[in-house]
Amino acid sequence: MSEHKAIVRWSRTGPDFLKGKYSREHTWAFDGGLTVPASPSPSVVPAPWSNPANVDPEEAFVASISSCHMLTFLWLASKEGFIADSYEDTAVGVMTKNERGIPWVSTVTLRPQIVWSGDKLPTPADLDRLHHRAHGECFIANSIKTEVVVAVAS
Repeated sequence: MSEHKAIVRWSRTGPDFLKGKYSREHTWAFDGGLTVPASPSPSVVPAPWSNPANVDPEEAFVASISSCHMLTFLWLASKEGFIADSYEDTAVGVMTKNERGIPWVSTVTLRPQIVWSGDKLPTPADLDRLHHRAHGECFIANSIKTEVVVAVAS
């Protein structure tokens, strides 16, 4: 169907690699020309070996899930005649340890806030159905074992 590529680049900048004293800062380059500064989360690798200003893989994972859900949700809403003016999600991923004691992002909670306009507004039942369908059709959600929860404000 399609391929999606990213180029991840890292270079050693100091002499203490074997002692674990090296920067983990790196970049992610994408086919559209964007390069993003990346780093491990400071909660995993403390500064100065990480950079909290950069995107970390766990944040990117959460953003990817949220973005895919949003894009799928908006497409489905438009097909049903609902006009969305804005969509904002404060998504949160929670790390826990798996049965082998290895940390993983076990749950991502999406908290979409959507502003609607037009004559046809979605009911709470419409929103529940649209979010359920969006989760079921999202490419990323279909690629992960992380539990995704949609917490819609009433």
